[in-house]
Amino acid sequence: MDVVPLLGVTLALVALAMILLWLLSILMGDVSIVDIAWGLGFVAIAWCAQLCTQVNYPRGWLLTLLTTVWGLRLAGHLAHRNLGRGEDSRYRAMRNRHGPRFAVTSLYRVFLLQGVVMWLVAVPVVAGRYSSSELGIVDVLGIACWSAGLFFEAVGDWQLASFKSRPESIGRVCDRGLWRYTRHPNYFGDSLIWWGLYLVAAAGGAWWTVFSPALMSVLLIRVSGVSLLEQTMRHRPGYQEYIARTSAFFPRRPRRLS
Repeated sequence: MDVVPLLGVTLALVALAMILLWLLSILMGDVSIVDIAWGLGFVAIAWCAQLCTQVNYPRGWLLTLLTTVWGLRLAGHLAHRNLGRGEDSRYRAMRNRHGPRFAVTSLYRVFLLQGVVMWLVAVPVVAGRYSSSELGIVDVLGIACWSAGLFFEAVGDWQLASFKSRPESIGRVCDRGLWRYTRHPNYFGDSLIWWGLYLVAAAGGAWWTVFSPALMSVLLIRVSGVSLLEQTMRHRPGYQEYIARTSAFFPRRPRRLS
């Protein structure tokens, strides 16, 4: 199967999965399940592309493996953090705002929208598997970038969860470990993940998929990541001082405050 038909197949897969997930959210009364499904969706796309491709080149298996490890870790982390704790405040606010129309509204404003973004971001994972060339230095750079991203994302999530589990941390801002150098190490790591996957895909000729990591980076910094989260965080005690000394996204040494 060529790349264009394969992109069509993965788009249909995402659309069907998101509609079924939307129906499940209505039965559960909880839209937050879409967050857990985010990483799993990329895993499904990667394996759909792997199984539908008639060639088995090393780069294709590498893209599938890297995507699977990242997606399963993220889904497991979010499931452990979110399940049993009720609907996320973002979705509760949307539910209250739209009232009886929320069930239909959530289909296109939450599930289908995230499905389209997921499909676009996953294009390098689909398109990068058609090259028969041997893995080279650009692939190694991609793996290194992906590895650094997984480190920041996984360790950042673990450090924040550990911090929140301590009674003395209630009402305080986490500024330990990676959180001392960036206010959002997990989002920074997520961005590196997709730049790493893009490098592997680009090494196989899919250089044109650069819109994928660029889109993910913009979303993480300006839309659904840093910007959205800090709207709810900036009024917490001590957070303004944290903002003043700590980088929002790219890690660096904290500033000294007078």
